[in-house]
Amino acid sequence: MSTVPSGAMGRYRWLWWLAAAATVAATGRSLERVGLPPVSLVETGLLAMTPLALAAVGECLNEKAGLVNIGLEAIFMVAATVGVWCAELGRSGYVGLAGGALTGAVMGLGLGAVSVYGRADQVIAGMGLNVFALGFVPFLLISLWAFPGIHVFPNELMIPRIPTPVGQVSPVTVAAVLAAVLAHLLLHRTVLGFRIRAVGERPEAVDVAGLRVDRLRLLTATLGGTLAGLGGAFLPLGWFGALVKEISAGRGFIALACVVFAGLEPLVALGAALLFGLADGVASAVAVTPGLKERVPFYFVSMIPYVVTLAVVAVVIGGRRFPSTVGRPYARE
Repeated sequence: MSTVPSGAMGRYRWLWWLAAAATVAATGRSLERVGLPPVSLVETGLLAMTPLALAAVGECLNEKAGLVNIGLEAIFMVAATVGVWCAELGRSGYVGLAGGALTGAVMGLGLGAVSVYGRADQVIAGMGLNVFALGFVPFLLISLWAFPGIHVFPNELMIPRIPTPVGQVSPVTVAAVLAAVLAHLLLHRTVLGFRIRAVGERPEAVDVAGLRVDRLRLLTATLGGTLAGLGGAFLPLGWFGALVKEISAGRGFIALACVVFAGLEPLVALGAALLFGLADGVASAVAVTPGLKERVPFYFVSMIPYVVTLAVVAVVIGGRRFPSTVGRPYARE
């Protein structure tokens, strides 16, 4: 059976990007005709992209080193709650972002330690963290604000947005793009990045070379958790303007889909997050646009981001290669 050489695939890759750009332009024109302004869609899409991109980029680093964290949903939920609490204590949304990032770092480090030193099944540990968050977040809401459903904080704690030709853009969105670029450079242009990739592929060789496999994996687990925690704090402080116990709404799992789509490449994960974010933006815009919201059922519209996620992952997952030891603890002989 004949196959297309990898060099040929690289030469024609620009055609795929051109086709994608044409599709986006045609979609934008079509949406404008039915009453959905493209600028508003891009603005909402970038907001929806931001937490997905942060968590996905961090998880790319984590899985490159051989660890899997499917507890991103839990980190989003807990970091969002702690972030709002820190913002109210410090009277600044940026303090809240820092608190959320620190919360994510602690949770990522804890899950990494359980996986590295406890040699726990990483999938089960991540699911356990998600189940824990489902009960812990309502407990925090009651303990901190005596109300388990929703907490509305002062508007001045919201992260201010930057006016641009494509709408109001959050500085955290810019940080997410920079994080993807820096993660790409780290993995492919630095000695530390080479070591991270080596830990995921051949941890025994890294061990023989005198490097600490456990420390490298804990480093990436902490970095991944920090970025996911920042994304979680961004949800209420940079986007929604309020806190609810279901604030993540499955976005942690969509971030994992971005990682699968990207094949653990941070820049591609950023593009996947933008794709899913735009799908979320379309769903949000349809749900509030007069003339459309009456004709299109709300629950059908709410399915759009998740249907897009399932379709994309189903198409690309067979062609993705992951590190040989991903998800498996390393036992030194």
